[in-house]
Amino acid sequence: MATFISVPLKKSSEVDLVKPLSKFVTSTYPASEDQGEYLRAVEELNKLRKSALGRPLDKHESSLEILLRYYDQLCAVEPKFPFSENQLCLTFTWKDAFDKGSLFGGSVKLALASLGYEKTCVLFNVAALASQIASEQNLDNDEGLKTSAKYYQLASGAFGHIKDTVLSALNREPTMDISPETVGTLSLIMLAQAQEVFFLKATSDKMKDAVIAKLANQAADFYGDAFKQCQYKDNLPKYFYFQEVLPVLAAKHCIMQANAELHQSVLAKQKKRFGEEIARLQHAAELVKTVASRYDEYVSVKDLTDKINRSLTAAKKDNDFIYHDRVPEVKDLEQIGKAALVKPTAITPPLSQKFSDLFEKMVPMAVQQSMSIYSQRKAETVNRLVGTMREATNLCNGVLASLNLPAALEDLSGDSIPQSIAEKARNVVQHGGLQSIEQLIKDLPELLTRNREILDESLKMLDNEETTDNELRTKFSQRWSRTPSGDLYKPLRSEGANFRNILDKAVQADQVVRDRYNTHCDMIALLCKPENELNAAIPSANPTKTLQGSEVVNVLRSLLAQLEEVKKERETIEGEIKSVTFDMSTTFLTALAQDGAINEEQLSLGQLDQLYGSYNQRVQASLRTQEELLGKVQTSHQEFSSLKQSNADSNQREEVLKKLASAHDSYMEISNNLREGTKFYNDLTEILLKFQNKCSDIVFARKTERDELLKDLQQSIAREPSAPAFNVPAYQSTPAAPSGPAAPAPGPTPAPRTVFPVQPQQPESKPQPPARPPPPSVIPQAASTTPASSQPAAAPTNNPPPMAPQAQGPPYPTYQGYPGSVFKSVLSVFCFFFQWISQI
Repeated sequence: MATFISVPLKKSSEVDLVKPLSKFVTSTYPASEDQGEYLRAVEELNKLRKSALGRPLDKHESSLEILLRYYDQLCAVEPKFPFSENQLCLTFTWKDAFDKGSLFGGSVKLALASLGYEKTCVLFNVAALASQIASEQNLDNDEGLKTSAKYYQLASGAFGHIKDTVLSALNREPTMDISPETVGTLSLIMLAQAQEVFFLKATSDKMKDAVIAKLANQAADFYGDAFKQCQYKDNLPKYFYFQEVLPVLAAKHCIMQANAELHQSVLAKQKKRFGEEIARLQHAAELVKTVASRYDEYVSVKDLTDKINRSLTAAKKDNDFIYHDRVPEVKDLEQIGKAALVKPTAITPPLSQKFSDLFEKMVPMAVQQSMSIYSQRKAETVNRLVGTMREATNLCNGVLASLNLPAALEDLSGDSIPQSIAEKARNVVQHGGLQSIEQLIKDLPELLTRNREILDESLKMLDNEETTDNELRTKFSQRWSRTPSGDLYKPLRSEGANFRNILDKAVQADQVVRDRYNTHCDMIALLCKPENELNAAIPSANPTKTLQGSEVVNVLRSLLAQLEEVKKERETIEGEIKSVTFDMSTTFLTALAQDGAINEEQLSLGQLDQLYGSYNQRVQASLRTQEELLGKVQTSHQEFSSLKQSNADSNQREEVLKKLASAHDSYMEISNNLREGTKFYNDLTEILLKFQNKCSDIVFARKTERDELLKDLQQSIAREPSAPAFNVPAYQSTPAAPSGPAAPAPGPTPAPRTVFPVQPQQPESKPQPPARPPPPSVIPQAASTTPASSQPAAAPTNNPPPMAPQAQGPPYPTYQGYPGSVFKSVLSVFCFFFQWISQI
């Protein structure tokens, strides 16, 4: 294993970002240049993920730059899309970086519909690749030392950031490689290695021994902390990775401490503390001796050992012959100081120097949501003002119709159609008459049925998926660890219930409109007839020409003219109110940048009051003016009625004219209501289709997640033992004892692995295994000058020729019967076989 520790990368499954993100863009933003730009940005984001995660990465800074750009883009895009299980659902699957899996079970992996999970895993790969790049640097030059220290600190900061954020980002138990315990340990290891690099830099620059000793002592402290973290965490040692890391950390702790003692001994010598010098060198020698005896296969300390021993020999010689200074105990030595020159790099996006936000023009979701609520508040304000004016106008028309005005003033002759009634009749015909209203009324049930079917189908998808999830949860119990569909679908079901409530209210409103139409249907049909038929249908009455030119008639006509002006002014105000526009996105973005949050209610209400405050005052003034005019009209009409000759014919004629005027007003209102209802149902259809797509997307994502979880459960079940462990009876595992009186009693002692003949040995010596057999001799053919056919191959003998001393192999026994000897026997056969082939 290398002297410096690096971390392996996590592996991710492929994810299609284009389809769900493009669907969100097209459904949220209208078709425009911005929408096209967002769709192209989605394609670029998908390509960036494939470059960062879809291929093996070289241990080079360019590969790290791609990872950093993707991480920065994830951080930038997170607030701009509603990534969640019940909105924009994207499932990311990652494998455990340290778990290599088994032959049948596969490695451990976790699939989550969380962008925070994706960010965490990408940042883990940033740290892992940074550690690999740092470990590949050439530490013999300054540039390599600086680069290595930089990336070790980046790795430490990234692992530390994961430790602080992983639990809140996932909201569930993570895999062991990104758990707080694991990444916290890795952060300490990377920080210790960065400190060691600074120690190497100080040594190569030949800085003062006091400084170097402090740097080395701090590095030893860091390595000691990392070793304790690995040793005392229950879950870490089970990984083979940490089983190899542990001895390296222990060795590095001793080596750094030995270096600190070595350089501190030089300082003691300069201060003429020769006993302290020897004590520190002796302690350093003991430390490197421990490393050489225990961790020699991981870290070589030969050069350091030689250096310490030379210094120790010279110091002892000088002290024995010249100084005769007392050598103190190690525990009595003054503590060496510490100097930490490293710290974890803070993870504050953007981390890449070349980062540019692909969705720079897209506002964050917090701003989008605030804009949506602001639009609702604005629409409510506009509807309230416009509705108030329309209600006042309807009230005015109703009062005038009940007084038969202005028809009563125009009908002084008593035998012709009043001009106002004639205009109302032409207006009804121009708007399509009865056929137009009847067609609109006929279309409403079809639109209603279509919306109900879309809503029912959407909720049915949720019901079916939730039923399947509950069945699997009942079957697998605690193993079925994903979020229950019932909890996940609560917002969608609430939204669906709201839509159903809206439809129910719409049905009630439609019935009110139909009832009103049925009430005025006959009079509306009369208004649609030709003028001669309409005139014939209106009863005649005695003329009242004596009232023409009277003062009361002139007063009434003046008041009616003023009321018409009030109505026209309201139409103007309504148009102005509807045309008011203001972009609140800048206000919300500024508030988000300054405060980190948006107080939508306060900002929206303040802005709406500023925009519509003056219009509200004009509407209220219009209402007061109408109220005053209507009071004067009623007073004048009473005077007019008292002067007018009343009889049965005139009363009947006046009643018909009132109904015709009221029918016109009702026709216009019903027509507007039906057109608004048709538009409402059509708009609601688009909204319900989006709701259906949302339900379809989340159900599809849940099905994909369900399939992944079922696959993982199958692998987990396959790895489990089919039956619990049990003890084999002793009589089945013990060889049968020979019969006879001298036979020993049967016992549970198993037979030894290999039985060797007993040799006479000295009492004080320990039993030793047989000597390791020499390896087979292999004669290289490339250097031979004699043809293979001129000299036959020598037959193998039982006693091979003596060979040069071989290097000592691994410290495992190879006596007869140990599996290692079997391996060497097989290797010998293969070597002999290849030798024979080469000679042929």
